[in-house]
Amino acid sequence: MYIPATFLETRLEVMHDLIRSHPLGWLISAGEGGFSASAIPFLLEPQAGPNGTLRAHMARNNPQWRELGAGAECMILFQGEQGYITPSWYVSKHLTEQVVPTWNYIAVQAWGRPAVHEDPAWLQQAIQDLTAMHEQGRPQPWAVGDAPAEFIARQKEGIVGVEIPIARIEGKWKLSQNRNPADRAGVVTGLGDPADPHHNQALHDLVQGRIQEEGKA
Repeated sequence: MYIPATFLETRLEVMHDLIRSHPLGWLISAGEGGFSASAIPFLLEPQAGPNGTLRAHMARNNPQWRELGAGAECMILFQGEQGYITPSWYVSKHLTEQVVPTWNYIAVQAWGRPAVHEDPAWLQQAIQDLTAMHEQGRPQPWAVGDAPAEFIARQKEGIVGVEIPIARIEGKWKLSQNRNPADRAGVVTGLGDPADPHHNQALHDLVQGRIQEEGKA
């Protein structure tokens, strides 16, 4: 991923937060037939290894898992908030007209060598942990144990587990850091305006938060 220094995010806890809040990652690998990509929800174990470890499962009918079993390095891409930035929000537009549209976004890429798991006990723990993470906070959270054991056993026959210790990780937080303070303030105002067709409260909060962080530095 091309990351100008202005947009580089290196704090592991910040990148981990994106993975936790946007756990559907694109798992990308290469095999004899070329590249493969699968969208899979991941569970992050932040304390397992220096950069954390990712766990997931995928359909046994998905041929990608056999590529992963060969042990070659794979990449996982996690996409966070994103949105269009119109030059009409920039103060510079009214002064010079030398402005163009762009796109703001945050993303994380992680690399590692995957291990494939077919052991029923490993799969049971993996699906329990993933389910518990997403069910937390519900008044009556669903648990894997709520379903009949023989039904879950049959379901597990149709999946394989994937475990990826993160060897490298990088983040890109493109949040208008390359604009002057007045233009960035305009972006914050525009993104936060409910009447604007490109209103994006989540992205507004990220841009504003990054400005506040820089002000404290």
